[in-house]
Amino acid sequence: MAYQHYAAHAPSAAAENVSTVAVAPIARRDLFRELTIQAEFRPYLEVELHAKVAGYLKSINVDFGDRVKAGDVIASIEVPELHDQLDHAIAAEQRAEADYKYAHLDYTRLSDVNKSQPNLVAQQDLDAAQARDDAMAATLAGAKADVERYRTLFNYTRIIAPFDGVVTARYADPGAMIQAGSSSPTLIRLSQNQRLRLDFPVSVSYAQYIKPGDSVEILLDGSSRPLTAPISRSSRRISSSTRTMDTEVEVPNSDLKLIPGMYATVVLHLEKRLNALALPVEAVSGAGAPMVYRVNSGGELEERPVKLGIESPQYYEILSGLEAGDLVVIGSKSGLQPGQKVLTKTIAAVDPSHE
Repeated sequence: MAYQHYAAHAPSAAAENVSTVAVAPIARRDLFRELTIQAEFRPYLEVELHAKVAGYLKSINVDFGDRVKAGDVIASIEVPELHDQLDHAIAAEQRAEADYKYAHLDYTRLSDVNKSQPNLVAQQDLDAAQARDDAMAATLAGAKADVERYRTLFNYTRIIAPFDGVVTARYADPGAMIQAGSSSPTLIRLSQNQRLRLDFPVSVSYAQYIKPGDSVEILLDGSSRPLTAPISRSSRRISSSTRTMDTEVEVPNSDLKLIPGMYATVVLHLEKRLNALALPVEAVSGAGAPMVYRVNSGGELEERPVKLGIESPQYYEILSGLEAGDLVVIGSKSGLQPGQKVLTKTIAAVDPSHE
């Protein structure tokens, strides 16, 4: 714990040989219980890209470590027969469109004549013309659907990046025979590393204190400056096997300095107590029945039992036994006895939020 010299008090009338002890004043502070958890970074988004059509890998435009933008062409697949199928479908569409125009025109003429001169056109001829018109319309719709289908398949010969990211693995080279479907070999793995997820388990004992939006500190190996980020989400469910709740923080990473798979320490501030009476941890003795040495107005030591609340890294919350402004001995208490007269040197603890 870091301390600063604050003041020294030596009674002017003290000619006797008395001990000098370090003391700290009881003051009000915002306290919290600190919980540290190990966590691992992972990509915000990650996908393995496969081909949806079978063919030969014509080109692959990226390698691992490359950054890509959404919509960039990652690779292209050569499917020669698909060109022929698309051309055949377009020709079939054109024929169907011509047949439909002729059938529709024939039906329209007969219908107009029937309207202007009723009973001139036999109803059977009119019905047959309408049937041909409907059939040709259906044939044309099917031909258009075939064209769209082959155009869609043709578009699938270009593997497109679905989001901005980093290529973290490449599995194929030009000339390789590529099968279609998710069971086919992966072409590349793409990770969105510009934003990372930091996942960590929170024990059931502390799950009730986890709230999205509360800030956490993230300590990185080799870095003296912690990151600060808000809790993004939690599963709101306790795992029956681990008795923990999955919690996640989103961490911006535009410079890509953080790498998925890196470990970090997450520091949570739980059970916050605002404006609580704070007792330095170093002032407390006795595990089962905590006590402190208080220096009274006459410069004598008093042994005081205290009731403690939560423990922060530097302070205990005082529930009873001391009041604001009381001076308590900190550090070693070897050789000290209740009733003993002492000189005091006040030490002010450094507020960690201002270090």
